[in-house]
Amino acid sequence: MSEHDRRQIVVTRTFPVPRAEVFRAWTVPSELEWFLNPEQPRPAQPIEVDLRVGGAWTLPMVIDEDTRYTTGGIYLEIVPDERLVFAWGAEDGWPELDRSDLRAGPVATIVFEDVDEESSSATMTLALPDDMPDDEVEQWLAKGIGTGWRMTVERLTLPA
Repeated sequence: MSEHDRRQIVVTRTFPVPRAEVFRAWTVPSELEWFLNPEQPRPAQPIEVDLRVGGAWTLPMVIDEDTRYTTGGIYLEIVPDERLVFAWGAEDGWPELDRSDLRAGPVATIVFEDVDEESSSATMTLALPDDMPDDEVEQWLAKGIGTGWRMTVERLTLPA
């Protein structure tokens, strides 16, 4: 495994729907429910999406009675039905985002492509910065972001 591979988590999924529907699942608050772990309590706060470059999507997470936080991202690039790029995390959430340096932490890129007239694929990449020190990369990996990201993305199902 190269050093570059260690800094990226890549998940590709195929869906029996057009890519516009997969894009919608990532960008419409009512559609983002799939991101929540079904084995954990449902948050009372709504999922919010401000779909513009510099806008944020925020998703409240409830792990148990004592553990609650916000996650989501701040959009860096939006090409409808083709590509989303966001700094992963939330201001005052997890991972903690600093608007003055959005590329200092994990950045997610989702590329939506047609497979045929009735199906599409989405390739989701979570990348740690190339200039992040190796010990910090190890800390992120030790937190289980690879497993967590893959498990989360696997929850996205879109019936034909």
